[in-house]
Amino acid sequence: MQLTKFTRVNLIVQSWLLLARIDLVMKFRTSETLRRIVRGYPVHTSRSSREVTIESLCHAIDIACVFYFKRVLCLQCSAATVILIRKHGFGCELVTGVQILPYEFHAWAETDGVVINDKPYMHEIYQTLERC
Repeated sequence: MQLTKFTRVNLIVQSWLLLARIDLVMKFRTSETLRRIVRGYPVHTSRSSREVTIESLCHAIDIACVFYFKRVLCLQCSAATVILIRKHGFGCELVTGVQILPYEFHAWAETDGVVINDKPYMHEIYQTLERC
């Protein structure tokens, strides 16, 4: 089913506002606070819409990242993705991982063990540190 133009714009605005909220948390709080917010955000089964899919929600986040006023980091993008997806009635986890050489941290979102907002082979590159 095709989303209406109003629904698509609404999802992009929701996504942009989530990015701004998470940006403020990352600027003035700790990453633990952000993880606590994501962990505490429940799946809203009553808000689930038949026309909205996980793919359309991820697309809305991607568009919002393009129009955000500064570079969006993987943790910010993935946390917003998880919250938006849970808000629309789907289960989702924020996963953080580490790569040893070169030493690097990364974050992505997963649904049922499948990476939804990044490359599907994240598990091969990064060791999982935490799931929220």
